[in-house]
Amino acid sequence: MTISYETIHDDISELLAPHGKGAIRIRAFPGAELRDDFARFVTPPQAAWLEAIGWKAKPGTHALLPGENGIAEVLFALGDEKPSPASALALGALPAALPEGTYELSDFPGAPEDAVLAWLLGAYEFRRYFTRDPKPIRALVLPEGVDRAAVIARAQAVWFARELINIPANDLGPSDLAEAFAGMARTFKADVKILRGAAFLEKNFPLLQSVGRASTREPCLAELHWGNTKHPKVTLVGKGICFDTGGLDIKPSSAMALMKKDMGGAASVIALGAMIMAARLPVRLRILVPTADNNISGNAFRPGDIIRSRAGLTVEIGNTDAEGRLVLADALSYADEDGPDLIVDMATLTGAARVALGPDLPPFYTDDSALAHTIYKAGAHVGDPLWRLPFWMPYDRDLKSKVADVNHISNSPFAGSITAALFLKRFVKNAKRYVHLDIFGWTPRALPGKPMGGEPQGARAMFEVIRNEYGRGA
Repeated sequence: MTISYETIHDDISELLAPHGKGAIRIRAFPGAELRDDFARFVTPPQAAWLEAIGWKAKPGTHALLPGENGIAEVLFALGDEKPSPASALALGALPAALPEGTYELSDFPGAPEDAVLAWLLGAYEFRRYFTRDPKPIRALVLPEGVDRAAVIARAQAVWFARELINIPANDLGPSDLAEAFAGMARTFKADVKILRGAAFLEKNFPLLQSVGRASTREPCLAELHWGNTKHPKVTLVGKGICFDTGGLDIKPSSAMALMKKDMGGAASVIALGAMIMAARLPVRLRILVPTADNNISGNAFRPGDIIRSRAGLTVEIGNTDAEGRLVLADALSYADEDGPDLIVDMATLTGAARVALGPDLPPFYTDDSALAHTIYKAGAHVGDPLWRLPFWMPYDRDLKSKVADVNHISNSPFAGSITAALFLKRFVKNAKRYVHLDIFGWTPRALPGKPMGGEPQGARAMFEVIRNEYGRGA
């Protein structure tokens, strides 16, 4: 299936109106101001209307004010916190709630570009398989001074990642994901190469080959290079398992239902990379997307197999349903070989992370405390929250094997996200800094600016970190 990065740009452009003629005004205020006395913000008949419908101006709610020819304007209650990109996300609830039409913002207390991005993020819908009429357009007039190209580029990266995660596995196999990535890369004139399954053993990617060999769709490793070779090296690695049956340790049907999203880490680094390139940040960017199906067949890898990794460590397979850390291990070893300034990997890696922190708050791991503080602050600032968990080395004992250098899963029922992170950490030796994100990649219930479905968690937060760390680009 063709997945066009440029088509998404066109879809988003339709949501930004070129002028305000005939637009319905949206007035957004902190909820406390409206609750105190909303009568002072409206005409007496409108105040009577709000009283009649019982609107309480709770944060995140809106009210349509009637006029002579339909809707006169919209009142929107923000939260009472200080204006920020995170608080502006509340406006992302409006595109799905308002009638078709053109709207313009008035009296918004924060940065207008934050409001526009929130609107665009909230307007996304996954409609690829519908045969009914196109969705109604709720367009927003671009406020004066907002960089249209920049705000579209950030929304486009998120939409593209959401689309990739939402597409079912019958239409998104390893080659499809690799080609979609390559298509995005061409937009930015980046160099891309795709290594396919037959070459994996020759090029020394044995763990990735082992995971993907049972599928009729060969595994791939897509690699992107972009930017000035003199700039700091930033390398992104994303888990791209297009469907995970669990392998011979097969999942129950309830656990398999959402496994199309097991390439959410790949989608997230693709989104992050697109933001970096669109902003022309002064970095030497490298992105690795190891992608495969974890299927069942006569040649599937087995529990108890011992496989020598790219790094030379022998790995005992404790459970074939922990395949993500295997494909990442080879990719991280490859990423680490040129000693980048920063390696970031993203992966839908463990259910333990969701048990600990829920679906909305992914954990991240790093040994760099200053970087960890920066990541936390950036996530909170942009409304893409992340929470630090430790590389707790005493738990590494749970990965010991009696027959190999390491078992790839813990022999303990506890701390599953931490032990998975510790397994990956041993494959990063030369990079100056390393960050691992254990994301869910999915919004199970719609949130403002985050429709239900695929979500590149951590991408916007890490873009904020990298942009602040390496400069704001051209």
